Amino acid sequence: MSNFRIDKITNRDGSAGTQIAGITTFSGTSGMQLPVGPTEYRGGRGRGIFAGGYEAPTVTSEIQTIEIATTGNGKRFGDLSNLISSTGCCGSSTRGISGGGTDWDSPAYSRTTRIDYVVMSSLGGGNVFGDLTVARRYLGGMNDPTRGVFAGGDNPNSPGGLNTIDYITMSSTGDASDFGDLMLPTNDLGSCSSPTRGFVFGDGATSDLIQFITIQTKGDSTHFGDLTGNNVRYPAGNSSDTRALRAGGSTPSGLSVVVDVIDYWTMASEGNATDFGNLTVARNLLASCSSKTRGVWAGGYDSPVTMNTMDYVTIASTGNAVDFGDLTYSTPVAHTNGAARGFSGCSDVNGGLG
Repeated sequence: MSNFRIDKITNRDGSAGTQIAGITTFSGTSGMQLPVGPTEYRGGRGRGIFAGGYEAPTVTSEIQTIEIATTGNGKRFGDLSNLISSTGCCGSSTRGISGGGTDWDSPAYSRTTRIDYVVMSSLGGGNVFGDLTVARRYLGGMNDPTRGVFAGGDNPNSPGGLNTIDYITMSSTGDASDFGDLMLPTNDLGSCSSPTRGFVFGDGATSDLIQFITIQTKGDSTHFGDLTGNNVRYPAGNSSDTRALRAGGSTPSGLSVVVDVIDYWTMASEGNATDFGNLTVARNLLASCSSKTRGVWAGGYDSPVTMNTMDYVTIASTGNAVDFGDLTYSTPVAHTNGAARGFSGCSDVNGGLG
């Protein structure tokens, strides 16, 4: 029997592809595979979310969403289960997950172990996932296609930072489990991930250290290299499959001097970061999300101003960020210009997703 191979089927003038109508069957050992199952479990549409946040004197539970491949203002997605700032986020192709943070409800201004999740293809509020191993805020979130990881952070018992790393299986629910330890106690950090590795960088002691883990292999973090700037606090990171980016932050210790620096590194190797370009506005306490091609940063702070700015870059290139649109946080009422700081983001198509 001969093989009959067809690479492409079009209409007569080549202007359109195949259309299937009526009752059609298909059989074979390879080739076309039609999607099955509920729409909400298919995922991967290119949606980013930003969860919670703070604008003096109030905090919001609101989740904003964007379509990363386009530009435009953020839109309301839903709400987290509580008023929460300074969370860490990770995401799969179907779920966005927020862990830890400062819980402003009960008791007020306490660190939380709470993990919430949302279904990325729909709009709506957070659902209870489980709890972190340790209550903390200003932690980093990372993921590969199946596993989410939360690293670092601080709480009143460890104000200088924690070395805790814990993990979850994103398709399930339940409490996080111990993963290993960071090289040193770390908080106020940035994070991102490749399909196999997770990265944290900067910290509350204003470090330029980049640490990494292999997400499917439990264990302690390892030194990867250093950021381009010394003493970086409150940065944000995003990534493609191959390249990681860090943007913004403050230096030296405290919030007094903010930077607009963007730097990058190749995640499969080890070494120091290289200059990429600059944000449209210098700031710290910003959030981020990314697709496999584009990185977006949102919000942030340059005392005394909390920002609604969103800007983006093409990750495979180098150069300065370009305006994306504005955040439009509406709750509580104090968010008069839609601004937020001290929050985090994720997407359903970031560098850590297959």
